[in-house]
Amino acid sequence: MDHAVDAANLGAAAAGNLSLWGLFVQASLVVKLVMLGLIGCSIWVWAIIFDKIVTLRRVERQATAFEDRFWSGGSLDDLYESEGAKPTHPMAAIFGAAMGEWRRSSRIPGVDLVHGGVQERVDRAMSITITREMDRLERWMIFLATIGPVAPFIGLFGTVWGIMHSFSSIAAMHNTNLSVVAPGISEALFATAIGLVTAIPAVIGYNVISNSLAHFQDRLEGFGTEFAAILSRQSEERA
Repeated sequence: MDHAVDAANLGAAAAGNLSLWGLFVQASLVVKLVMLGLIGCSIWVWAIIFDKIVTLRRVERQATAFEDRFWSGGSLDDLYESEGAKPTHPMAAIFGAAMGEWRRSSRIPGVDLVHGGVQERVDRAMSITITREMDRLERWMIFLATIGPVAPFIGLFGTVWGIMHSFSSIAAMHNTNLSVVAPGISEALFATAIGLVTAIPAVIGYNVISNSLAHFQDRLEGFGTEFAAILSRQSEERA
């Protein structure tokens, strides 16, 4: 009867220790630091993913609205004064850089707009602007690219440390009972789980967002090419 009661108490204790909070509390200091670090990284990963999704949707909408105004047949000078001079989104910045360079060059007395290197300067201004704007959009992407492959190894470090802690408990107590081994093994597996929970969203988020960024960069470059052609025609007409 006493053995049955002891078995029941042991089962209840083990069940209590398997809660998420219990796994964290009973973990060693090193494993706790690993868990806290991974949890912090996971929160930051989700914050970056959310920010990038919101930002990309916003710049896509702004680009669509700008293209509608650009192709509406209105004056490019008016569009430059309203949006290009003080751009608030990437496509307006590219337009402003190119239009600003073209207007400055066209005001130079005696300049040859066709053969005077104006087109090269316009293309260079747009290329630099695209690079700068994409650098801003890609900020923190390196963090996702790093956390994805690294987080499982950090969790594995916690796993190894937890197993070492279990073996130390066995050696100290000279007891292989489940109540001695289970806490260390549980905290070890919990650290691995947190590492995977951190890494998987980081990898998926990086791949999805990188693909969206590549498409948006292609869109910016396509607009730049079309606008360069328009400026080239206007230069030939003025010449």
